[in-house]
Amino acid sequence: MNNQNKNHPPVIDYEGSDYQTSFWKEGGREYEDRCEQIALKRLLPDEGGLLLEIGAGAGRNTPRYTGFKRVVLLDYSLTQVQQAQEYLGKGDKYVYVIGDVYRLPFIDNLFDGATMIRVLHHMKDPQVALGGINRVLQNKSPFLLEYANKQNLKAILRYWMGVQEWSPFTLEAIEFEELNFDFHPKSVKKLLAEASFKLERQLSVSHFRINFLKKWVPTGILAALDSIFQYTGDWWQLSPSVFTRSISDKKSPDKHVEGFFQCPACKKPMPEAEPGADKLVCPSCSKIYPVVDGIYDFRN
Repeated sequence: MNNQNKNHPPVIDYEGSDYQTSFWKEGGREYEDRCEQIALKRLLPDEGGLLLEIGAGAGRNTPRYTGFKRVVLLDYSLTQVQQAQEYLGKGDKYVYVIGDVYRLPFIDNLFDGATMIRVLHHMKDPQVALGGINRVLQNKSPFLLEYANKQNLKAILRYWMGVQEWSPFTLEAIEFEELNFDFHPKSVKKLLAEASFKLERQLSVSHFRINFLKKWVPTGILAALDSIFQYTGDWWQLSPSVFTRSISDKKSPDKHVEGFFQCPACKKPMPEAEPGADKLVCPSCSKIYPVVDGIYDFRN
């Protein structure tokens, strides 16, 4: 389902979903998961301080960010973040946040890394989201983005055979279901540039996402083959999934701002809550944000 109003882009809400179990654990997605693990390992920096994971869900990828001292998990769904907290545990390593990617509740220049995997394909207004991500990143910090590729080989063949009406070669995004978009690689590159990101590297991922191959060929073999083909991503993008690494390329130097969170209502900085607190109050506008069992809720 989606949550929207007329003045704000719609947001996919996985509240109450068993997505982690039904799609990943029981949905025959081990091959895709292994391919993504390989891609992340190749693109992630060796070390970092504070990472923002946008669309963290139940924390499937979070343990893979081993080089970062601290990770902030952001998702719009309370139940998804609760599952992540149950999976990863409490403590100083992880900060659990419910919030809107279009209104990131963090101060400027807070993070020295960010990831957004399997999230862009739900975005009706990706330019706003990417601009906000760059705002909270320190200059020259890496941003790892995955997107669903409109110009994949299967879509090209289906179009040439006449069984698919839309062209994989046009630049506009295709919404094949409500709030489910495939993007053209050139369009993503343009979106990143307009948000002041410099694209450094691309990996083409999940080349063998075909049911009969996944059924009859061992997962390890398919993942090993995909690992080789991923390197073609800098030359062409024909796989259903593309991973990119960009660098924040801001034109003005970082400005130091005290605080951690930013009030989504008034845009003023706020600190983290004291241990055991059940709410966070904005010192500027007095807006109250609940803290539920250590999970910050900025949705309202």
